[in-house]
Amino acid sequence: MLALLACLLGASAARPQNAPAPALVIRDVTVISPERAAPLEHAYVRIRNGRIDEVSAKPLDETQQIDGRGRFLIPGLVDSHMHLGEVPGMFPAQRATHPDLAALADAQERRSYLYFGFTTVLSLGDTAEPIKRWNALDIRPDAYFCGGTPIVRGYSFGSVDADPYFLFNPDQAGSLPPSIDPSQHVPEAVVNRMARDGAICVKSYYESGFGAMAGKLPVPSLQMIQAVVAAAHARNLPVFLHANSRQAQEFAATAGVDVVAHGMWNGHDSTKGKLAAGVEPILQAFLRSGTGYQPTSQVIRGLGAELDDDFFADPLLKHAYPAELIDWYRSPEGAWFRQDELKGAPRRVFDIAAGHGDAVVSYLAQGNARLLFGTDTPSAPIYTNPPGLNGLYEMRAWIAAGVNARQLLGAATIENARIMRLDRDIGTVEKGKRAHLLLLRANPLDGVEAYNTIETVILAGRPIPRESLSAQNR
Repeated sequence: MLALLACLLGASAARPQNAPAPALVIRDVTVISPERAAPLEHAYVRIRNGRIDEVSAKPLDETQQIDGRGRFLIPGLVDSHMHLGEVPGMFPAQRATHPDLAALADAQERRSYLYFGFTTVLSLGDTAEPIKRWNALDIRPDAYFCGGTPIVRGYSFGSVDADPYFLFNPDQAGSLPPSIDPSQHVPEAVVNRMARDGAICVKSYYESGFGAMAGKLPVPSLQMIQAVVAAAHARNLPVFLHANSRQAQEFAATAGVDVVAHGMWNGHDSTKGKLAAGVEPILQAFLRSGTGYQPTSQVIRGLGAELDDDFFADPLLKHAYPAELIDWYRSPEGAWFRQDELKGAPRRVFDIAAGHGDAVVSYLAQGNARLLFGTDTPSAPIYTNPPGLNGLYEMRAWIAAGVNARQLLGAATIENARIMRLDRDIGTVEKGKRAHLLLLRANPLDGVEAYNTIETVILAGRPIPRESLSAQNR
């Protein structure tokens, strides 16, 4: 039986994702799904044509079966805040200098997300072409994108010509290049273009800068973001707002965005036991409105981890990164961010900021807020945000901050599916859903480390042994 199952799984791993999947039954398994008040033990789950055909307490039969005894079946995980196609720890010039390393990283990225259970990803601030190229690959998570609406000379990583969806404040109109038609960069026109391009959401930014740029970057007006929200909602697109300070999240609450993307790390001095003055009313506004909240705890922790000499001791890294890339990260050239950008910054600076964010997450978890799981991988050109593995790091941070196991499961499955308007397709183990599933050896409701006991990733009905996705088995 074990040999037969191994043969079945190996053949499935080699089969293209868009090829017809054979019918399959997972038998005698415990189903853990966020819509269920309690696990369904000794369940049978039949999959046909890449979708869940039936979930039953009675035996079901198909020629191909997986024995689920002692195993737990959950929905595939969703990372609703990542940046597709970037090599952590490399800036563009380094990619050009090390094309072989970059190619290894690119080839492993999709496998690493799957290895750690992420079958759906949302790339924020992206465009259609990279998503199309990704989804044309055989074995990968399903990818979607939010278009980004940076303000001219604001929080943007490209030139005006390189940002197809940029916006501008009225006082910037005279500085636009002659090649730009201003009428195409007002909220209504930008959101309409995103929708035509296939975006499923809009990402806006309230960021006045940090470090040497603190307070120097232009930010959008309240009226502009409200116009973005109105245009997006008319097309059933949610709006995510990059906002990592007390001031920015107060702005988010007033503007009526759907998702606050990032934790509240700046502009307050909260602890787990006590919120700083002015913070609680903002969080209460999120609770009342049902605004989604992405803590992205690994942004700050990832920066701090760059200063940690023990980071490379994590045995899980070898599954997320090719060995050659890890060797480069450990070289003087690969440590450039630590040396040039962090410049010996004390680790406690990042620990303090992470603690401020944790205090907010703790309060929101106690209020049963709409938490959404996202990692912002990679949040900067740092190697401490490994694709997929960064999700496990994020999960651990949530639990340590006071999020309970059921909240975490919901945030990484059905709540993300709902905000992405994909809940008819993914997010639960139910009839009709796309068969993106994980077979675990431990119950995720008992502890966060269960997410590292994945045995099989089931992708559109095709079982893939987890170990085949490791960077050690490329």
